[in-house]
Amino acid sequence: MRITTSFLFDLDGTLVDSVYQHVLAWKEALDSEGIELSVWRIHRKIGMSGGLFSHQLLRETGGDISGERVERLRRKHADAYRQLHAQVCPLPGARALLEALDASGTKWAIATSGRMETAAVNLQALGVDPAKSVVVTRDDVKYAKPDPDLFVAAAHRLAVPIEQTVVVGDSIWDMLAARRCRALGVGLLSGGYGQEELERAGALRVYEDPADLLLHIDEIAARP
Repeated sequence: MRITTSFLFDLDGTLVDSVYQHVLAWKEALDSEGIELSVWRIHRKIGMSGGLFSHQLLRETGGDISGERVERLRRKHADAYRQLHAQVCPLPGARALLEALDASGTKWAIATSGRMETAAVNLQALGVDPAKSVVVTRDDVKYAKPDPDLFVAAAHRLAVPIEQTVVVGDSIWDMLAARRCRALGVGLLSGGYGQEELERAGALRVYEDPADLLLHIDEIAARP
């Protein structure tokens, strides 16, 4: 089946089973700074940029939000996450989905709020070479999700109109960013957000994981 729609994928919780490793890494970083925060509160912010994530967490806890402390938290999170690399693996159907898109000649890109220092772990697990595929990280844009910059940059690198893309993500931050750039948002449950949450944030369709999306790809992909 030939598909004319282009796909822009989030990474953590969308193609790679890594959300809870990020939660644990942030928990370790926060604990090391004496910042007490429940794990569930950390999870609700996964998908934001690390800087915005840190600022919101510190504001909620009444902590010092100096740039130095935010940068220190970011480094500690990255170090802790890399230590968990052996636990990171592709979600069911992720590789098959990308292979099917390649086989049909469909353009796709990855756009992640993570910096390459942590995204590299996920890309390696997924078998994606950033030198051969379009990968946009937090290092490449001024603002990350829920701002749309990552997806706009990915569409630009694919040389396709953002309005003709499908944004696939697991968090409300992905769906909000998709709405802000007039892309079609499709949610996955594999990152821990519920169907109603994703739909309220703008998801037109919600599937379980990449395997389920591949099974129903004809529901969202435009054909010539």
